[in-house]
Amino acid sequence: MVAPLVGILALQGGVLEHAAHLRALGTEVREVRTPAGLDGLDALVLPGGESTTMTLGIAREGLEEPLRAFAASGRPVMATCAGLILLDRAHLDVLPIDCERNAFGRQIRSFEGDVDVAGIDGPPHRGVFIRAPKVVAHDDDVEVLATVEDAVVGVRRGTVEGYAFHPELTDDGRLHAAFVAQLRD
Repeated sequence: MVAPLVGILALQGGVLEHAAHLRALGTEVREVRTPAGLDGLDALVLPGGESTTMTLGIAREGLEEPLRAFAASGRPVMATCAGLILLDRAHLDVLPIDCERNAFGRQIRSFEGDVDVAGIDGPPHRGVFIRAPKVVAHDDDVEVLATVEDAVVGVRRGTVEGYAFHPELTDDGRLHAAFVAQLRD
């Protein structure tokens, strides 16, 4: 069996942490910096980081349309923290959502908390929220996967999912495992 090839947008952010989780699940990983890096991928991760820096890099490298096309192709996409912001209407417009940056406060207000994520069995996931966004509006066809303090912090539409927290910064690999399972079904 050929290992799935998962790309990670590698302009800035938590690339290595996502790669470690994905490799532990038996996938091949490619760092994506240009449109050509998307060729042949089975799935894509948009990591956390700093959304303005990532947006500038996406524009510089001409990745806007290729990222939109990848998401529209039906191949799985997982976004975390700043990656979730990139998917909203004001940025790549991949998901019909609006995000509020730094929704829980500035860096000093970063926190960890338990998050129940729909479709993930077992105890709550430990969410690491670093200057985290939240989804403040979404269309009816967007499934809410997780909330914290009544804030929407996890969503999915089709094969595109996004989380306001950093699952890659924990030892809990269940979100990555569920993501990779889509490639094997």
